[in-house]
Amino acid sequence: MAKIAAICTSPKKGTAKYKVEEALLIEDFGVKDDAHAGKWHRQVSLLELKKIEDFNAQGGNVKFGDFGENIVIDGIEVDKLPVGQKIQIGEAILEITQIGKKCHNECEIFHRVGKCIMPIHGVFSKVLKGGTIKVNDKAELI
Repeated sequence: MAKIAAICTSPKKGTAKYKVEEALLIEDFGVKDDAHAGKWHRQVSLLELKKIEDFNAQGGNVKFGDFGENIVIDGIEVDKLPVGQKIQIGEAILEITQIGKKCHNECEIFHRVGKCIMPIHGVFSKVLKGGTIKVNDKAELI
């Protein structure tokens, strides 16, 4: 069973996010009080737990939120999902809108960590149905 390993948020774009135990996903907007929320296709960012663990095993020293990800999922290879795939977390439903991205030139994350895995492994989504999500909630492909 896939589950949410971490939820992270930040009031400013291009910076690391901080871990929270729960968050409100707002339909067609994103994570409440997160800088990336808005009426666009990259409302919520996702990263697979294993990608963070692999990065740390290769000498990285990152914690949840350091790559700017909103949700860390354990048990789903999110970067292998097709655009259009839906994921249900609690009552909330996300739809994958983009795989990977062009990284900001020399963003804070790159300077602090040395490289960023979001351009390759980061996934972006929009909120089709809102709701409160919590760490350890089940994540399910629908």
